[in-house]
Amino acid sequence: MIRYIAGVPLIVLLLLITVVESRQISDEFIRLPSDRSSLLDHAFPQIDAVDDDSVGTRWAVLIAGSNGYWNYRHQADVCHAYQILKKGGLKDENIIVFMYDDIAYHEENPRPGVIINNPHGSDVYAGVPKDYTGEHVTVNNFLAVLLGNKAAVTGGSGKVVDSGPNDHIFIYYSDHGGAGVLGMPTTPFLYADELIDTLKKKHASGTYKSLVFYVEACESGSIFEGLLPEGLNIYATTASNAVESSWGAYCPGDYPSPPPEYDTCLGDLYSAAWMEDSESHNLRTETLKRQYELVKTRTANGGSYYGSHVLQFGDKELSKDKLYMYMGTNPANENFTFVYDNALRPRSSKAVNQRDADLVHFWEKFRKAPEGSEKKMEAQSRFVEAMSHRVHLDHSIKLVGKLLFGMTKGPEVLQTVRPAGQPLVDDWKCLKTLIKTFEMHCGSLSQYGMKHMRSVANICNAGITADQMAEASAQACPTVPSGHLSSLHRGFSA
Repeated sequence: MIRYIAGVPLIVLLLLITVVESRQISDEFIRLPSDRSSLLDHAFPQIDAVDDDSVGTRWAVLIAGSNGYWNYRHQADVCHAYQILKKGGLKDENIIVFMYDDIAYHEENPRPGVIINNPHGSDVYAGVPKDYTGEHVTVNNFLAVLLGNKAAVTGGSGKVVDSGPNDHIFIYYSDHGGAGVLGMPTTPFLYADELIDTLKKKHASGTYKSLVFYVEACESGSIFEGLLPEGLNIYATTASNAVESSWGAYCPGDYPSPPPEYDTCLGDLYSAAWMEDSESHNLRTETLKRQYELVKTRTANGGSYYGSHVLQFGDKELSKDKLYMYMGTNPANENFTFVYDNALRPRSSKAVNQRDADLVHFWEKFRKAPEGSEKKMEAQSRFVEAMSHRVHLDHSIKLVGKLLFGMTKGPEVLQTVRPAGQPLVDDWKCLKTLIKTFEMHCGSLSQYGMKHMRSVANICNAGITADQMAEASAQACPTVPSGHLSSLHRGFSA
């Protein structure tokens, strides 16, 4: 009799597995292969759920590294991320937001005080903390906040990641990037060596248990490639590999397209993928690895030109962690066990290269403006100015390469890509020096010019000195550009 009673749970378990197995057959056509867990996951979705008591304080740092209405999507991404974390139960005192905050009430915003992150999305701006805005969105403040160094922070709310040894940290960055560099709305930019050094210091301080870092930027794989060691309890994913662009999403001409009154991209492809996935899953049971696989599939965009290769770095064992440990969970999602296929199918049929999003904005403004109007002339002027700046930078870098290495070898040196696993450059101080030298003569690299970071790194790796770079740059650029994109007004990227 005792044996019979003891055996009942086993019989029930076998029956449940049989039911789940049969349901899987009928559900097969609507479930993504990468979204299937084990049979027991479906039968008992809470078996592997994280106990609240096992998680220390969750911290989050969200940073949009751009300004300007044409970069609407970056601040929209960050505001959306805040809403997900807030619904997940994170407290404002533990969420630190960096954004220039010039979008919501910008004169071009068709819905003043409102920011949306997809065509049918609700307002994601409401309630977002204004911790570091405007000129306080700086590299120094960002790194000081990560380290919990209140004394090093200038301006803003003064909030820092004051974490302890049992805490979990989530960092999300969205902006333009280039090989070894992430953009900021102020100068200088954030260089990979500085970021990695800061993460190592954070680990050495013993003030976190694990840290997850999501990066949305062009060539973002280069930020960690050959630089982020294992053993720091850090897991990172990037929107692209070390040599390719990332992509805007929900852009004019895309499908789905933003509402007709918008003339800018509302989001970014990788960012939309991880956030929309987070909103449609039970984060108590979904792992970082599962989200990585789903985001990787969607961001590849069916392997088309309009997509990029999402990568992962660092301590990949952490990918077994539940997302709940970093993002909390929305109680409304706790009954979700899988996602319908059409919820995670690549939605962007024609995403926009991040570096071309400003051109799309200016062109849309030009196209919509009445013939002969001041708005049409202004939009045309901005478009022409942006194109002229690009042509100038492209020509100048190519000419510098030819002056340093010769007509044939120059292009070859500039286009060299190091093997996977190697960092971008051997001497980061050299890279920053040569960037500043070039900008002194040829003007600011700006967001678009970040695409040439690898070329300058290759010049460093070839042993070119600052004096040689200065001479070549002076010949390539006899006069320094004086427009608003000039380093005379913007400052230097390094």
